[in-house]
Amino acid sequence: MTTLPSVLITGASSGIGAVYAKRFASRGHDLVLVARDQARLQTLATALARTHQVAVDVLPADLTIHQELATVEDRLRSDRRIGILVNNAGLPQAGGFLQQDTAGIDRLIGLNITALTRLSAAIAPRLAEAGTGAIINIGSVVGLAPEFGMTLYGATKAYVLLLSQGLQQELGPKGIQIQAVLPAATRTAIWDKAGIDIDTVTDIMEVDELVDAALVGFDRHEPVTIPPLQDAAHWNALDTARLALLGDLDQSHAAQRYRSAS
Repeated sequence: MTTLPSVLITGASSGIGAVYAKRFASRGHDLVLVARDQARLQTLATALARTHQVAVDVLPADLTIHQELATVEDRLRSDRRIGILVNNAGLPQAGGFLQQDTAGIDRLIGLNITALTRLSAAIAPRLAEAGTGAIINIGSVVGLAPEFGMTLYGATKAYVLLLSQGLQQELGPKGIQIQAVLPAATRTAIWDKAGIDIDTVTDIMEVDELVDAALVGFDRHEPVTIPPLQDAAHWNALDTARLALLGDLDQSHAAQRYRSAS
């Protein structure tokens, strides 16, 4: 009988992370749940262990604090039972770019980019050695849309997409599945953190539907899953255009339109 890998999920105390925990537990996976709120984590862990007869460990951590991030990294490096990492923890942007302060910028980039990257780097060598495993990175369609006005948040999510695509190129041939999930507006607590009344948001997806769709994409080994995208041809066209643009680059010379000042 094949033993299922354990799944480590960040931001697991509520929202998308909590639903991922429920879904993987229902599939028979043991879990390691990471978030700041130990009480909520423990409540979820107890319920999942009782309902699904799986082992659920709680690992409280604020991933913007170096020592606590390092603790989670150590767990990913040393616990060979963990074969799937769900990088879900993230912060929203409150206000426009001009309203950001230094501490807020550091915290948002620290969680959305630095922690996600370091956790991926902590588990990747072990998964590559084993020739199996998966990393799921939760991005956002905002990373495709500077028009949405969430410049800093969108930039961090654009990073998540490119990192995931790069890891697919590097780690895919070594047997590691990389999936970037790009939600649109989803009913989670992130809206409160951004100072937005969720009741004023129209066309919002329920979190269960979001995660269930993302897991369909995961089971299909999709490199990029965009649950709200109705016509996949649009994503395929965007990717085709990107590759065509790269094919049109002449690194030896500037384009003709830049060879005169007029």
